[in-house]
Amino acid sequence: MSAVFEQIFQVGFLAAIIRIATPLAFATLGEMFSELAGVLNLGIEGIMLLCAMAGFTAASLSGSLWLGVLAAVLVGALMGALHALFTVALGLSQHVCGIGVTLFSSGLAYFLYRLIFGQQSVPPSIDGFKPVPIPLLSDIPVLGPAVFNQFALVYLAIIAVPLAAFVLYLTPWGLSVRMVGENPRAADSAGVGVIATRFQAVILGGALMGLAGAFLTMAQFNAFTFGVVSGRGWVAIALVVFGRWDPWRSAGAALLFAFVDALQLRMQASGLGHIPYEAFLMLPFIFTIVAMAFMSRNAVAPSALLKPFRREER
Repeated sequence: MSAVFEQIFQVGFLAAIIRIATPLAFATLGEMFSELAGVLNLGIEGIMLLCAMAGFTAASLSGSLWLGVLAAVLVGALMGALHALFTVALGLSQHVCGIGVTLFSSGLAYFLYRLIFGQQSVPPSIDGFKPVPIPLLSDIPVLGPAVFNQFALVYLAIIAVPLAAFVLYLTPWGLSVRMVGENPRAADSAGVGVIATRFQAVILGGALMGLAGAFLTMAQFNAFTFGVVSGRGWVAIALVVFGRWDPWRSAGAALLFAFVDALQLRMQASGLGHIPYEAFLMLPFIFTIVAMAFMSRNAVAPSALLKPFRREER
C-alpha cells in the first residue's frame, strides 16, 4: 500500500485524474442538457462509440485532428437529432429509443470500421493531440504541470463547465430549456417552442457526447478499439443524477469518478499481492453504484423528464 500512496502524491496522478475526467465531463454535460429539457438519452454509450470511430477515421484519412473532432461533433449532433426525432417529435418511449440508438450506433461503428480498415493484426493508430503548456500557469508548482500542461480538449472541457452554467442559468435559452423540462405546458403558454427547444437541447447533448468520443480516440488512446468507451456513457448518466443536474456538481462527480479510476490503475501498477486485476477494474463502477444508491434518494429530477409533449393533449 505504501507504493500506492507514493504514486498518489505525484503530479502525474493529478494529471491522470483530469485526463480521465475529461470525456466524462463532456458526456455528462451532454446528458444533462438533454435531461434538463425532459429527454433521457440512453443512446449515449453508442453515440460516444460511433463518434469515437468517426473522429478517428476522419483524422486518420485527412491527417487533421481538428477535422476529426469536427466529424465526431457532427455525427454526435446527427445521432442526437435522430433520438429527438423519435422521442420528441414522435413521442415514443425514451427508454426503448435510447437503447435502440445505442445498439444501432454500436453496430454501425463496428461495420464502418471493418469496412474502412478491414481486419488488421495491429490496429491502426494516429499521432494524437499533444500536451499544450500554458505560459506562466504551467510553471505553478504541482498545479501547473497537472492542470495547465494538458491537451487542448482538456482545456475545452474546463471551459465547457462554467459556459454550461452560464447558458443554463443566465440566458433566455437556458431558461427555456429548464422550463420545458419542468413544465412544458406553462412553457408553451408563455410562447416557448417546446418541441424546438427539446430538439436543440438533445442535439447539443449529442454534440458534447461526440467530443467525449473524440477525446478517447484522439487524445487518450490515439486508436480505436471496440472497447474504447467501456461503459463511460452509462457512468455519465449516473453522474448526472449524482451531480443533481447541475454543471458544477456534475463536473465534480466526474472528477470523483476519475479519482477512483486513476486510483485503481495505480493499484494495478503497484502489484498488490495476487489480487486479480479485474477486482481493481470493478472499483469505479462499484463506487458509481454506491453513490447512486445514496444520492438518488434525495435527487429531484426535472418534472417532465420522460414525458412526451403533445400540444393537443390537455
